[in-house]
Amino acid sequence: MKRQAELATVSEKQLKANRLNAKKGGIKTSKGKTISRYNAMKHGLLCKEVLIEGEEEKSLKELERKVRASLQPVGELELLLTDRIIANIWRLKRAMRVERSSMEWQKNYQDPFDDNPGGELGSTVEAIVNPQKHREKVTSMIANPSTERLLRYEAMIERGIYKALHELQRIQAARAGDKPFAPLAIDLDVSGDI
Repeated sequence: MKRQAELATVSEKQLKANRLNAKKGGIKTSKGKTISRYNAMKHGLLCKEVLIEGEEEKSLKELERKVRASLQPVGELELLLTDRIIANIWRLKRAMRVERSSMEWQKNYQDPFDDNPGGELGSTVEAIVNPQKHREKVTSMIANPSTERLLRYEAMIERGIYKALHELQRIQAARAGDKPFAPLAIDLDVSGDI
């Protein structure tokens, strides 16, 4: 019994120390808070603000109008889920633009040590003369760490869309008096391959 009391005292001391330490850390100045507010912008694809510099607000508003018309949300919770879907669709489109730009850069990039820097014609000739080297270049354009990272972002964003859409459909079905869908989504493989 005495041992439990000692542990409880230690836990209380640790809790107090943690609270004091928590007050010491973090950003204190308004300038620091202003700067840290934009930390997510550094990551681009995962930023908290949907619209970033260079993107057209008109396009986002049009997407918002179309999705809202399609999903017809009612109430605050449905609006929140619809907004999440819109934001994730926008992020997915952004990720796809970044992926396309990255692959275009990879395609057009001329290696200074390349012995055949002939542009498009050089690539065609190279494909005929040295198909293995050409295949390696195409593969490196598609299968590289940047592209793989982008594909993971895209998959994560898609899961966010499906999760919010599934929950929205559940809420709308319940509101309509229908039997709501199961609270989880299951991927089924109907290809017959086991």
